[in-house]
Amino acid sequence: MRRFRSEQTGLSYLSTGPLGAQVVVCLHGFPDIPRTWAPLTEQLCEAGYRVVSPWLPGYAPSSLEGPFDIPALTGRILDFIDELSPTKPIRIVGHDWGAIITQCALSLQPKRFRAAAMLAVPHSLAFEMNIERYPRQLRLSAYMGLFQVPVASDRIVALRDYAFVERLWEAWSPGFHPGNEYLEELKGCLRSSMPAPLRYYRAMASPKAIREIRRIATAGPIVVPTIYLHAERDGCVLPGITEGQEKYFSALFETVMLADAGHFLHLERPEEVNAAILRWFEGH
Repeated sequence: MRRFRSEQTGLSYLSTGPLGAQVVVCLHGFPDIPRTWAPLTEQLCEAGYRVVSPWLPGYAPSSLEGPFDIPALTGRILDFIDELSPTKPIRIVGHDWGAIITQCALSLQPKRFRAAAMLAVPHSLAFEMNIERYPRQLRLSAYMGLFQVPVASDRIVALRDYAFVERLWEAWSPGFHPGNEYLEELKGCLRSSMPAPLRYYRAMASPKAIREIRRIATAGPIVVPTIYLHAERDGCVLPGITEGQEKYFSALFETVMLADAGHFLHLERPEEVNAAILRWFEGH
């Protein structure tokens, strides 16, 4: 595993595997770091892939400069993919915010991708459609409202050595702990990055950004073969929020629902998650 930097996009990234191998780009979410993909990286590299895991924009050592609205983030990731693999389509994996960016990238530039895996956050139109049926989701998403308040939320998140972040992990993946070393690396990233990671949420409130997201989401079903993975004990996004999302994808779509796991399912149940993703990629 080696660390590189893309001067074109300002993204720093980890690359594992031979340079000439088929590329898999793995996008982390909030609050997380590229290390989240270590178990999947090992599995994919053993299968002959090259795995590239960037720190998302706003996460040091990547550039901390915005904008951080979803269309802009997606554009930077697409530029990054063009730089990595200018002629050959790639495979992509996204968790949480990484899943949101993945969805938009698949919609905007489907020819750039052979196959995709999305984890823990479903298609945006499914989220919108189901939230009225599952009003508890509004309470689970209350942290997004807090993040709309600059300065105050920045201080709250960082208070007592990022205790807020540890509580999110505990609530979102009940009974799971990634280890103190992992959390210290994550906190170190946040100390160097704040408040940029919270600006993702503030950018969501822009009417212009909302219109653009809806334009992308309603352009038609995603035609890239996609596997979606969610967990029954997810404390961030209720499993019911995923219902009916298959209508927003082509026929090449599969859902895997894992029991006894939470939001960070790829770390909690790596064997099952990795096997499902590898099977999907090998088949497409």
